[in-house]
Amino acid sequence: MTDPIADYLTRLRNAIQAKHRVVEIPASNLKRDITKILFDKGYILNYKFVEDGPQGSIMIALKYDPVNKVNAIKKLIRVSSPGLRRYTGYKNMPRVLNGLGIAILSTSKGVMTDKEAAVQKIGGEVLCYVY
Repeated sequence: MTDPIADYLTRLRNAIQAKHRVVEIPASNLKRDITKILFDKGYILNYKFVEDGPQGSIMIALKYDPVNKVNAIKKLIRVSSPGLRRYTGYKNMPRVLNGLGIAILSTSKGVMTDKEAAVQKIGGEVLCYVY
């Protein structure tokens, strides 16, 4: 697999499209950090790290509106890819859906959202947009 982050986002997209409650994703440290950010920002209901074998997996419970059964995540867009890396500085941070969505960045201080990176005045690689 050449792009594990794209695979992670695609598995989430497919589970949302099929209206699954839980999705299982092979784990890595970067995927764990992205999952924690999605949970902290309220895009997923819950998560659990399962240590089975050398790699392990992440069980993610998707969040749906109880009334009209609409998922909390509307779109997941991969920005930076292995063939074309996208970097940004803290002065020109991307605005996702005019500030309503989040951009997830990989910085020298770890994986964080665009707003956290702007406060700490650090830039990095833009991994994906979530809204």
